[in-house]
Amino acid sequence: MASEDFRTIWLHPDDPEVVQIIDQRLLPHDYSIHNLHSWSDGVEAITDMYVRGAPLIGATAAWSLYLAALHGKFPKEEVAHAAEVLLQSRPTAVNLRWAVERVMAHVADAADGDLARIIRADAEAICAEDVDICLGIGRHGLTLLEEISQRKNGDTVNVLTHCNAGALATINWGTATAPIYLARKAGIDVHVWVDETRPRNQGSQLTAWELAQNDVAHTLIVDNAGGHLMQHGQVDIVITGTDRTTRNGDVANKIGTYLKALAAFDNNVPFYVALPSTTIDWSTADGVSEIPIEERDASEVTMSYGVLDGVSCNIRTAAHDTKVANPAFDVTPARLVTGLITERGICDASAEGLADLFPEEAAI
Repeated sequence: MASEDFRTIWLHPDDPEVVQIIDQRLLPHDYSIHNLHSWSDGVEAITDMYVRGAPLIGATAAWSLYLAALHGKFPKEEVAHAAEVLLQSRPTAVNLRWAVERVMAHVADAADGDLARIIRADAEAICAEDVDICLGIGRHGLTLLEEISQRKNGDTVNVLTHCNAGALATINWGTATAPIYLARKAGIDVHVWVDETRPRNQGSQLTAWELAQNDVAHTLIVDNAGGHLMQHGQVDIVITGTDRTTRNGDVANKIGTYLKALAAFDNNVPFYVALPSTTIDWSTADGVSEIPIEERDASEVTMSYGVLDGVSCNIRTAAHDTKVANPAFDVTPARLVTGLITERGICDASAEGLADLFPEEAAI
C-alpha cells in the first residue's frame, strides 16, 4: 500500500464491463475484492460504505456513470437517471457532486455510441489526478513534520488523526496520511495516535490496518483519549481529512473532529486539515449552518463489527428499544484550524488563504 501501483478502484483487467473495489466493510479481518457490474452496484457501494472517503466516493460515482452508459439501452437517459440517484447517496461529501457534475458536462454533446468511452476516460483521469493531488498534499504536509522533527532533535513526531483519511479514502496515498507516509520514507521517526472513530470504527479498522501495512508506528486509542494525551504533551500535531471545506475555511469531517479541534486549541497543539481542492465547496460560506449533515442508520451505533471465535459477525451492544441519533459528520469552524494542507501548499483556514492558493476558483 501507499506504493506507486496501489489503487482503491480500477477496471477489471480481464473485463472492461466490470469495475473493482476493495470491500472496506470487511477490513481489517478480510481483504476482499468486490465487483461492480452496474451503476446501481456503485450506489450501493457508496451508500453502504463499501467505499469511504470523499475522493474515493467521487471516483466511484464517476465509474458508476461509466457503467450506466455502458449498459443502458438509452445511454444518455440512463446516465442522467444514475446521476440523480448518485447525488442522493451521500449528501455531505462534496466530491460526489463534483465528480457527477464533471462527468455530466460531457454528456449532452456526446453521441450515444461514444458516451461510455468518454466517461471511462474521465473516470480514469479523475483517479490519476487524485493520486497526483494526494502526493502534492504529502509533500507540503511533510514540511510540517520535518520542522517538528528538527525542533525535537530527531525524537519521535507524534501525530493524532481522526477517522480514515488514508489511501483507502482516496485512490492512493491518502490526504492526512500522505505526509506521514512520505515522512516515514524520509527516515523521520513518526508515530500516529489513531482514534478508533466510532460508530463505524474507520480508525481502528482502516487507518490502523493501513499504517501497519506501511510499517508506520501507531497506537489505537478510544475517541475520547485525545484530549488527555494533548494535556500531557504526547501529541505534536493533529492532522485530519475533510469531506467538505467551505470557501471560508470551515471543515466538515467525521463526527468527533470538532471535539479534537477544541482540545487542540485548548492545549496549543497545531490542528491541520489535509484536503484536495476537489473537496472545497466554493458555493458555501458558513459550514455550521449550510453543510448538510448526513444522519445514518441507528444500527451503526447499536451494532459493532468484529471477529468472534474466528468468525466475522455483527454484535448488538445496546438494547433493542434504545433511541439513537447518528449524525455522521460535524463541522469544525475555521477559527480552530491552524492551517489547510492542499496540493498547492499550506494556507490559513480563511477565505483569503484559500483565494491565494486558488484564485481562479475564488473569483467565480
